Amino acid sequence: MGSLGFPDAAAAAPPTGGPAAGPPLPRWADHRAAVRQALLVRRTEQRLLALYAEGKMFGTVHTCIGQEFAAVAVGGALRDDDFVFSNHRGHGHFLSTGGTVGELIGEVMGRESGICRGRGGSQHLQKGRYFSNGIQGGIVPVTAGLALAELLRGGDRIAAVFIGDGTLGEGALYETLNIASKWSLPLLVVCENNLFAQSTSQEQTLAGDICARAAAFGIETRHGSTDDWTTLLGDVRSAVDLVRRQRRPLFQRIDTFRLMAHSKGDDNRPAEYVRAHWERDPLSLLERAAAGDPEWGAMAEEIDALVEAAVAEAEASPPGRFDPPEAAVREPAWRPVAFADERVVASVRRGLENGLAADERVVFIGEDIESPYGGAFKCSTGLSDRFPGRVRNTPISELAIVGIGNGLALGGMIPVVEIMFGDFVTLALDQWLNHAGKFAFMFADKVHVPLIVRTPMGGKRGYGATHSQSLERHLVGVPGTQVLCLHHRFPAAAVYESLFAAIDRPTLVVENKVLYGRTASAVPPAGWRLWASDEPFPTLRLEPAAPADVTIVAVGGMGPEAEEAMLRLFAADEIVADLFLPTRLYPFDVGVLAESLRATRRLLVVEEGQGFAGIGAEIVAQATEILGRGGLAAARVSATPVPIPAARHLEAACLPGADTVRAAVLELCRS
Repeated sequence: MGSLGFPDAAAAAPPTGGPAAGPPLPRWADHRAAVRQALLVRRTEQRLLALYAEGKMFGTVHTCIGQEFAAVAVGGALRDDDFVFSNHRGHGHFLSTGGTVGELIGEVMGRESGICRGRGGSQHLQKGRYFSNGIQGGIVPVTAGLALAELLRGGDRIAAVFIGDGTLGEGALYETLNIASKWSLPLLVVCENNLFAQSTSQEQTLAGDICARAAAFGIETRHGSTDDWTTLLGDVRSAVDLVRRQRRPLFQRIDTFRLMAHSKGDDNRPAEYVRAHWERDPLSLLERAAAGDPEWGAMAEEIDALVEAAVAEAEASPPGRFDPPEAAVREPAWRPVAFADERVVASVRRGLENGLAADERVVFIGEDIESPYGGAFKCSTGLSDRFPGRVRNTPISELAIVGIGNGLALGGMIPVVEIMFGDFVTLALDQWLNHAGKFAFMFADKVHVPLIVRTPMGGKRGYGATHSQSLERHLVGVPGTQVLCLHHRFPAAAVYESLFAAIDRPTLVVENKVLYGRTASAVPPAGWRLWASDEPFPTLRLEPAAPADVTIVAVGGMGPEAEEAMLRLFAADEIVADLFLPTRLYPFDVGVLAESLRATRRLLVVEEGQGFAGIGAEIVAQATEILGRGGLAAARVSATPVPIPAARHLEAACLPGADTVRAAVLELCRS
């Protein structure tokens, strides 16, 4: 062992196995296409580093110098219509699977000529069926989702994902390997074992054998090296053919070495250790052996000219741009509401069933959703019997199943992913925040992600601190997504009907678990009229016949509590409330409250979750900012800032109810 935990430089071989020295040097002309592609990748990467040094690039760049033959081997084995997902070090993968030098350099330089118009940069590239993202581990379930989409269509394409050995520390990888094996997905996982996770030696972080990790899930493994790149070319082609033929996952380990820094110039590996790898680098050996070869010289000159032309094209291209979304406040028209009474749980099930029946692209996955169990709250009873294969149980793997949902969406399906309890959605937050919400924009609107994640939230069932939370505030505000919330004054089936018909972005549907047993009804209490705003996901309004004194907004399961408080205020306190029940929490347009607030100048927002930085805080802020000219009195009702207790009396003391709402209105009106 060398200093700082690095392997001894003299050994210069992967500490976890692989050949100690390269095989006899092949004739480069016998593999002209592969060598040319590898040299193109290297010269492009070297030019990118030079552009950064010249101050012509912004941000960062992660080069694959030294690893080129891994990209070339996989790219040469895949078909043009196969799916490919790469990571932050993906330039070689991009260039070897159909991307052009001009598209890459333009993107990294932030120009309109870039493949994503400068929005994605070095780490986030997309062209056709090629994708990349900078989150290690999280890309693996997304790729599995692409493979599942192809499996459900009955095609013969496969999906390949590139990971580094650093990804072997990520739980998302193992969740996905388990599912890929059980579901027999046509998935190729390529592990480029370059010995370092950024600056940390594998000797410090990796326990056990790399291939044994995949083998433990019943997945076949292969092991090759870029040192023996001619053998690697054939071995990877054989691996790809096997995945395509058997429709089974395969794990391909490729030992290689990153010769340059992780990012730009931040390299603290011992110079002599890196130098030893330069000496045995296969492309460097080929280049030295071909010195004076006119054919090599002509090829190198052609590649250099191609790269310089790409730089010139990028410099001539205008900077990338985008049109920010409109932020106009809109006052809706209101229409009367009429629908047959129906229990909320039955309405949810009907909405899901109708969506599955109407469109074969709809796929429903989640924990315990198949018959006979039918989900923890029985929202999917019987659906797997009617739609076998498209309604399927998953392991307890929230991160992986939402990631698979992302991949299904990118692959042309409309996935519905159930998270059994809303508390568990935090386990999948990376897939919501760093994948689903970002794909469309950073890929220059060339893709869309029609992902539906649905989950029950809320307390009042005695389930305690980890099964009773209302976490909407942690999930709103992610650009490119929307958050919907069911309530008791609009049918859940209608919400899902609108969603399946025109979903254009990742959507979270919050279903309050207490509401499941209630009946959704369009019959208003005496003295009030029920209206819906003219939006796909309307805000419902119980408007009083008498002039209102206060405007109340109630979120989800707090709707019945707010409605009960409204009736008590009228009967006992002679206070008239105008009650609003939003279906879409994000983005929220405060224009729905404009007419009411002009009359009342008092606003109370009621939510079951925590108040600090909550939904109520956002609605009050918008109302004050946009509608508050001339003065606006506002208040919020929310949960006590403690974990939710299990005992009935303690839970009741913690969570707001009708009494809390009534008291808050009285205080607001007195003030």
